[in-house]
Amino acid sequence: MKINKRYLIISVIILIVIAAYSFLHSKVSGAALTTIVKKTNFEVIVTNTGELRAKNFTEITAPSELRNINIYQIKITNLIPEGTIVKEGDFVAELDKTEIMTKINEEQLNVNKKQSEFTQTQLDTTLTMRDARDELLNLKYAVEEKKLVKDQSIYEPPAVLRQAEIDYEKALRNLEQKHENYKTKREQSVTKMQIVGSDLEKAKSKLMQLTSTMQQLTVKAPKSGMLIYSKDWDGKKRIVGTSINVWDPTVANLPDLTTMESVTYVNEVDIQKIKMGQKVNIGLDAQPGKKLQGIVKSVASIGEQKANSEAKVFEVVIEVLSKDTTLRPSMTTGNNIITSTVGSVISVPIEAIQNSGNTSFVYKKQGIKIVKQQIKTGVFNENSAVISEGLNEQDEVFVSLPSDTSGAEFISLSSAKK
Repeated sequence: MKINKRYLIISVIILIVIAAYSFLHSKVSGAALTTIVKKTNFEVIVTNTGELRAKNFTEITAPSELRNINIYQIKITNLIPEGTIVKEGDFVAELDKTEIMTKINEEQLNVNKKQSEFTQTQLDTTLTMRDARDELLNLKYAVEEKKLVKDQSIYEPPAVLRQAEIDYEKALRNLEQKHENYKTKREQSVTKMQIVGSDLEKAKSKLMQLTSTMQQLTVKAPKSGMLIYSKDWDGKKRIVGTSINVWDPTVANLPDLTTMESVTYVNEVDIQKIKMGQKVNIGLDAQPGKKLQGIVKSVASIGEQKANSEAKVFEVVIEVLSKDTTLRPSMTTGNNIITSTVGSVISVPIEAIQNSGNTSFVYKKQGIKIVKQQIKTGVFNENSAVISEGLNEQDEVFVSLPSDTSGAEFISLSSAKK
C-alpha cells in the first residue's frame, strides 16, 4: 500500500513538472511558428512565370505571291475559333479580297486592250504583206514584158536594142530590190507580232496570277492538327480585323503537341545566373498539383523592353522534358530555374531573418528563453537563405515573430565564438 502511495506521489510530481514546462514554453513562444535547423543541399533558384508553346509547329500563312502583285499588307476578315481541330484542307481563314479584286478588274481591262492591239496588228500585217506580194507579182510580170521587148528588138537598130536591154535590166533590178524589201517587211511583221503577242501573254499571265492569288486568300489547313492563333511582336493574338504583312505572313499555327517548351522573360539582374543546360522545375497554374521537369535550351543575349514596363528583360526558352498529353500552348507556367546547388549547408526560411541596420539576426530558443542570435547570410533563393555563421544544426529558430521579444538577449557572432 505504501509502495503504491509512493508511485502516486511521484506521478503527480512528474505531471506538475510537465505542466509547468508546458506553461513556461507556451508563455515564451506564444503562438509563433518555429523550425529546427538542419543541414541540407541548398538550391539557388530563379523563379519566373512563362507560357507554353510547341517546340515544333506548322505555320498557316497568307500566300507568298502577295509580294509579287505589290500587296504588302492584308487584313484577316474571317477566322475559325482557336483550339479548333482541323483536318488537311479544312477552311481556316479568309483574307480581305478588296484590293486584289480592284487589281483583277484593272488587269482584265488591260488584257482586253492588249487583245485588241494584237488583233489590229495581225490585220495590219496581213494587209501589208498581201500588198507586198501583189507588188512582187506585178513586178515579175513587168520583167517578163521587158524581156519580150528586148528579145524582139534583136533586129532593131542598136540604139533601140540597147534601150530595150536597159529597160529589162531596170525592171529586173527593181524586182530584186522589192524581193529584199519583202523579206525585211516580213521580218518586221513577225517581230511586231511577237512584241504585241508577248505583251498580251504577260497581261494574261498577270491576270491568271491575280486570280490564283485571290483563290489562295481563302486559307486552308496544310495538315491536320489543333489551330492556335499566331501572335504579333507585342504579344497580341492575330484575330479578325488584324492586318498581317508579307514579312510576317503567319495567320495561325498547327503545333506539334508532343514536344513543348516554356518561354519566360528574366530581368537583367537575374539573367547573369541563367545558363543553358540548367535544370528547371515547372508548375502549371491550370493544374497546381502537377510538376514537370525541364532544361534551359536558350538564353537571349540581347534584352528587350516589354509593353507597359521600363525594365529590360531577356527571353529564356525552357524545353519541357516531361511528356504530358494534357499540355496545351498558352498555358501559364511557374518556372523554378536551378542556377546552382550548394551541398550540406545550414539554411533557414527568409521569414525567420530579421534586420536591424546592417545586422541580421534570428530569434532562437535557448532553453526556455528567447535570444536574438546574430547571423551571417550567404546565398538566397525564393524561400530560404544559407546561414554561414551564427547557427548550428538542431537549433530551433522562430519563423514568425514571437509575441514578446522585449527582454530577448542579443548574442553577437563574436560572443558566440568565445
